[in-house]
Amino acid sequence: MMHQIRHRGPDDEGAFVERNVGLGFVRLSILDLSAAGHQPMHSADERYIITFNGEIFNYLELRSELSSMGYEFRSQTDTEVLLNAYREWGEACQDKLNGMWAFVIFDRKEQTIFISRDRYGIKPFYYTLSNGYFYYASEIPGILGLPGLKAVVNEAKVFDYLLHNRTDSDNLTFFEGIYKLPHGHSIRIEKGEVHIKRWYNLATSLKAPYSNSQEYLSLFKEAVELRMRSDVPVGVCLSGGMDSSSITSTLLLNPLHSEINSFSAIFKGNDSVDESRFIECYNGSLRHMHYVTPNGAMLMADIPRLIKLHSEPIPSTSPYLQFKVMELAKTHVKVTIDGQGADEQLAGYMYFYGIYFKELFRTFRWLRLFREIRSTLSLNQRGFILKSWLFVMLPKFTRKFARSKSRDYLTRNFVRRFKNHDTVSQRIFDSNSLNECLIAHFEYKLEHLLKWGDLNSMAHSIESRVPFLDHRLVERTLSLKGEQIISNGQTKRILRDAMQGILPEIISNRKDKIGFATPDNDWFREEPLKSYTLEILNSSSFAARGFIDSSKAKAAFERHIKKEINIGQEIWKWINLELWFRSWIDSDAQCSKLLQNS
Repeated sequence: MMHQIRHRGPDDEGAFVERNVGLGFVRLSILDLSAAGHQPMHSADERYIITFNGEIFNYLELRSELSSMGYEFRSQTDTEVLLNAYREWGEACQDKLNGMWAFVIFDRKEQTIFISRDRYGIKPFYYTLSNGYFYYASEIPGILGLPGLKAVVNEAKVFDYLLHNRTDSDNLTFFEGIYKLPHGHSIRIEKGEVHIKRWYNLATSLKAPYSNSQEYLSLFKEAVELRMRSDVPVGVCLSGGMDSSSITSTLLLNPLHSEINSFSAIFKGNDSVDESRFIECYNGSLRHMHYVTPNGAMLMADIPRLIKLHSEPIPSTSPYLQFKVMELAKTHVKVTIDGQGADEQLAGYMYFYGIYFKELFRTFRWLRLFREIRSTLSLNQRGFILKSWLFVMLPKFTRKFARSKSRDYLTRNFVRRFKNHDTVSQRIFDSNSLNECLIAHFEYKLEHLLKWGDLNSMAHSIESRVPFLDHRLVERTLSLKGEQIISNGQTKRILRDAMQGILPEIISNRKDKIGFATPDNDWFREEPLKSYTLEILNSSSFAARGFIDSSKAKAAFERHIKKEINIGQEIWKWINLELWFRSWIDSDAQCSKLLQNS
């Protein structure tokens, strides 16, 4: 099991085995690079054993508090601080942590196991119950390698993937019997029983909103600085959008960060996805800027590794872009700072306009609605915005019908079997206010992005940190009124106001949204991906799955080749799903081969 996740921790490894308990760990050394940081780590009294994946960013403050209580420390790690925090406060220590984590603590005296996952699901935790045993791992392949465990597909997840582009909306995975501990939840194992409990609920944890944008800026700066605590080099992933640029500009306010490395993906000459003109605003400010330009041939060469790494289908090629950026970063740094989570709390996606318009319409604020609609008419995506408003105003059954018609390549039998399946999309689009919708994103949608970010970074032995998900920031931002988030046709209003004079003006005034997109429409029209895709669509296994009507898929692909339509994302979903089946599901022999070749 440790071998399957070696890439997550190439610096050290350790195991603890006692009676019926075994804890394994592979270490990526970030704080205190000495042997004192070895895991599994024992408490000073030898009662507790911990394995811990992640970072506690306020560990220095907690260490000082614990020291004043008489605790002594043998290392400079946040792991030892976390272990002593549990000794002092028990499960209540979770509320004191500012960070990202999945940790397991074995109490040798009481013979209990306590497991915790962070508030928003930044760090992963998978488990299965098999023959009276509880197995866990940071990645699914660590579990799939268990003797006697057969990989069986969860077809409901395939339905959500194909129809709604969703993968991580609940505690289920694409594999029957393998589960994900939900974010903000913990597990206690005692006397042979597994008890799962929710320890954090965002909706009931909201705090008072900011009184002005400077309050927001002050807390944002603190969140960024906390995530610079490291004993290894730190870099920033710079896309050119508001979020990563705000982080970069904030870092540059501190002279101590003047040598920071930045990493970007660019597609010069392709205006629909290229953000290099915004990234280049930092030429002269950043001394170490690095770029990568992925292409279709690269993607095809990397597909086998992506299938193994992600172990579940991914519904777009955007995560591949992140994968290549991390591959670029690994030769320079061991930690990156990323902008993930800002879109979900500051309404960064275009369809949030539709939700906000719905809120204004339902609350009879029609004058403001008219003004906001008029303001969006200058946006490139105004057509999509108005369609989004119309879509969320439709009755639920009409939305379901419209969604299924948009994926007419799905077989009738497959749609019939899952037509009443409760999906995350319904829960999101049923929201009656912008705040309600944003909270729903944190509950049901954000986590798949965090999962891909974790897998892509850790594949290259890099730790990815996300300051926008500092819980203090989130809990106050999601208490803001809608007009403090969307105003005058622009989203992220409070961030734009806070970054005035700090962020380059061309970026702070951006009205478009690209969002780590790839030119996949072009890639699938070019060799070698064109022939590769045709080979898959013509295969007998693809036709026999029962999910996709292969004749309709092939006809749509031909129309795509002729540039009559642009369906690059759908094509990727088809081939990714088929290759995933061949690798993980079709035979135990193929699955074993994939695990052995890691």
